Amino acid sequence: MSSSTRPPGRNYDEHGPLPSGWEVREAPGGRPYYVDHNSRGTTWTRPHIATSSTPQPRPQPTAVQPLQPAPAGNLMSRRILVDDLLQPSGTAQHLQHGHPSGSLPQTPGSNAETPARPNSTSPTTPRNTTSNGLPAGWEERSTPAGRPYFVDHNTRTTTWVDPRTRVVNQIPSNLGPLPAGWEMRMTATSRVYFVDHNTRTTTWDDPRLPGSCGDDVPQYKRDFRRKLVYFRSQPSMRTAAGTCSVKVRRNHIFEDSYSEIMRQSPSELKKRFMIRFDGEDGLDYGGLSREYFFLLSHEMFNPFYCLFEYSAQDNYTLQINPASGVNPEHLNYFKFIGRVMGLAVFHRRFLDAYFIVSFYKMILRRKVTLTDLESVDAELHRGLKWMLENDITDVLDETFTTTVDRFGEMITIELRPDGANIPVTEANKAEYVDAVAENRIARRVKEQFDSFMVGFNEFIPQELVSVFDERELELLIGGMSEIDVDDWNKFTDYRGYEVNDDVIQWFWKILRSWPPEKKARLLQFATGTSRIPVNGFKDLQGSDGPRRFTIEKSGDPNGLPKSHTCFNRIDLPPYSDYQILEKKLTLAVEETVGFAQE
Repeated sequence: MSSSTRPPGRNYDEHGPLPSGWEVREAPGGRPYYVDHNSRGTTWTRPHIATSSTPQPRPQPTAVQPLQPAPAGNLMSRRILVDDLLQPSGTAQHLQHGHPSGSLPQTPGSNAETPARPNSTSPTTPRNTTSNGLPAGWEERSTPAGRPYFVDHNTRTTTWVDPRTRVVNQIPSNLGPLPAGWEMRMTATSRVYFVDHNTRTTTWDDPRLPGSCGDDVPQYKRDFRRKLVYFRSQPSMRTAAGTCSVKVRRNHIFEDSYSEIMRQSPSELKKRFMIRFDGEDGLDYGGLSREYFFLLSHEMFNPFYCLFEYSAQDNYTLQINPASGVNPEHLNYFKFIGRVMGLAVFHRRFLDAYFIVSFYKMILRRKVTLTDLESVDAELHRGLKWMLENDITDVLDETFTTTVDRFGEMITIELRPDGANIPVTEANKAEYVDAVAENRIARRVKEQFDSFMVGFNEFIPQELVSVFDERELELLIGGMSEIDVDDWNKFTDYRGYEVNDDVIQWFWKILRSWPPEKKARLLQFATGTSRIPVNGFKDLQGSDGPRRFTIEKSGDPNGLPKSHTCFNRIDLPPYSDYQILEKKLTLAVEETVGFAQE
């Protein structure tokens, strides 16, 4: 059968049948590629059916398969953390200390690091289980590709590292005591790990040793790693078995999403989240859901709906609109928005929105202060700050009240019981300032915020999200907004091009010349979101985990570049000069609505 007449999406090709769960398709240029629905990935290489006499079952949806390590030369660190937003490298997953997923133990014997459970449904082949000198309770197996790994039935964990060659941790005696709040413990296999009681996290890394994140990584990012590991490893943050399909129309994404998400239960929405845009073909291997949350956040937080408003004329951070009651259903919409934000965090997606710092503090149940008021009402902040810094005796005549504008009517609100009869004095002015700030930021939107939190906590337990501070929560929800072109360039792969080819040099020159919002548009065109992980482009995520940004030589020079958001890839034709490339790239970025999907 010729490539031009081959039916799309078949489970066989000219060489015969494909393994279970695989299908062959054709790229726009006619080149065949292969889709693995087991791991939700694609490849140009034809898979081979296992030759074992025992049929290989398809993997269970919740199983985590052993991952291939990246070349050591590409890695700054050999350690990898459990959360895929904070990998220490944007290349393929890698190992250290025998942990394919790089996860950290919650308790000795935790199974969070297991790439494949040692049971009859595991798509692996057992071998040499008792006669090859392995410790008691250990077993050697191999992946379908033939790579050996080891199962510890004592702790129900797996590792790439042969336990016969493992060296028990040797802790230098000259490092001094552990930091305050830290404790050293040992697993059942005599491996040392460390407990940080301050953040309720664990790590294999000795806190007295230099960090493995790199000397150039700020301390807050290292701390964020530990918290995020704990956060993602909890049972309540694990995706449920099965899928949850949501179908929406692009032009009605807010209304359709409200109907779909409020209709389904939290337990259903915790399943693998699959998005379908009405009238569009495409498999959601991650790119569509990323694009969905990006587009929905633009609509959901649009001040036109009177649910949120900009915090100030010179500031595009968002805050709850105290006048949202103009919509009689506003509290239901705030519950919906809470659900969407919880869903995004649960399914590891970004929202294209930033909020005032006090909003994140309120989510964390932390007290707002006068400092938080500056981003909300700069003039009121200046007045209250002056009051604290100066003697107000015989200067101000205030009581514990404040006035608010409700649809043109000025309403007096008491800041404490019988506040209208309590004068503000030099002795109690600090209490007054705190009460004004609390009212201006939180109290006046309490109903809306409480409804929001009902939806948010359906997916994110309060005790888990509280491990973060407000800045870390901002990163968790919205990612990092600054786009460093040098960092982008550094962690980019090429297919068909070399780094010194003219087209590649022109591409980066064009990108450096673009304003920030246009760079963000290109990033959204290529990856489905304008946000990037906290550690930059080396941690960029694809449909199957870490996936570096890739430029592939593909397409007609008379056409536009195409993107594959599930795989962070742009197909860039070999344009003949700089001006043509800039024109075509601009058209693709600014005028293309849908993305090419694989």
